[in-house]
Amino acid sequence: MVPSEVQVLFDWLVDGAPGAPTPMAVIARMGDDLRTAGVPVDRISAFVRTLHPSFVGRGFFWQPGEQVRVQENPWSGLESDEFKKSAPAKVQAEAVELRVRLNQPSSYSGLDGLGRDGFTDYFVTPLKFMGGSTHSISFATKTASGFSDHQLAIIRAVVRPLCRVAETLALMRTAVNLLNTYVGRDAGERILKGKIQRGDTESIRCVIWFSDLRGFTSLSGEHTPTEIIAVLNKVFDCQVPHIELHGGEVLKFMGDGMLAIFPITSTVSDAAGHATQATAAAFHALDALNLERAKTSQPPLRFGVALHVGDVAYGNIGGAGRLDFTAIGPAVNLASRIEGLTGKLDKRVLLSEELAKDSTLKTRSVGRFELKGVAGAQEVFELA
Repeated sequence: MVPSEVQVLFDWLVDGAPGAPTPMAVIARMGDDLRTAGVPVDRISAFVRTLHPSFVGRGFFWQPGEQVRVQENPWSGLESDEFKKSAPAKVQAEAVELRVRLNQPSSYSGLDGLGRDGFTDYFVTPLKFMGGSTHSISFATKTASGFSDHQLAIIRAVVRPLCRVAETLALMRTAVNLLNTYVGRDAGERILKGKIQRGDTESIRCVIWFSDLRGFTSLSGEHTPTEIIAVLNKVFDCQVPHIELHGGEVLKFMGDGMLAIFPITSTVSDAAGHATQATAAAFHALDALNLERAKTSQPPLRFGVALHVGDVAYGNIGGAGRLDFTAIGPAVNLASRIEGLTGKLDKRVLLSEELAKDSTLKTRSVGRFELKGVAGAQEVFELA
């Protein structure tokens, strides 16, 4: 039986929390409605795990009159003593409720601070998802007597439908995380909006980035596959964050190569400027990486980048049941061929004639070259 004080809140959660599209909005409404119902909640903290290569999950923290604070927790946090000895860790591992009076000594980490801040009672309960995973949510009060049995019953009642809402939001978040991780941010958004059929493509104009690690063949012959992957990850770490920071979209990793685009949303010069800023930052990161490698007598790593501007077919390609979201077209092929010149000419960055002429970048010609699969000699430029 649902306590009458929270029947409206309970029904709202059962209906899927309409009007609250984010976890923050759900927790904020729940906290306010619990207080209106006479439950003296002064703090709510929820932790929900998700699938993400960098973060194990997100924490949500609510207090009356304040915006919900969100904290992304790295995977390393799971191995910390602070987490292992915490009350939420026990609840998530054993799927049990836990209540701690904060005016008494506690063996759980992190609760002493709540006691010093004036909290008196702490109640944490599992969020059991239908998929089998267990997460947690906690409630704390500053009321001298703590929570009453009736107030805890009210909390338990609203947590039941909250589990379904939380699981739905978590699944949506996981889908976005995985799509952004494996196909890119913009491509992920397009897929979620229904661009999932083979042939769902559109022509977009963009600055194309094509990069490749130099000496990969010899590197492969001298190291184990695990060592090679570690090297590639470090090289890509020099590039990917800076491409994304400057508005680019990484579309594909091809062995030791990488394809990215900078969509032209205003002018070619703007997109070209973002791309060249990303190259400068990427090579600065590479120089720092090579300084660290030199300390252990490891040879320096090198890669080249080609930048070109053109129209690409952006969308789904592949078999009926296995698709890839990518960019293809003659412009991509030309960028890859120009990148092949970076090693031969010992240049870090080379630009196509189209990009040099269509943008306001200061460039100088390095010559004309015959490129495989490209009609006519192509003039190639470098940044002046």
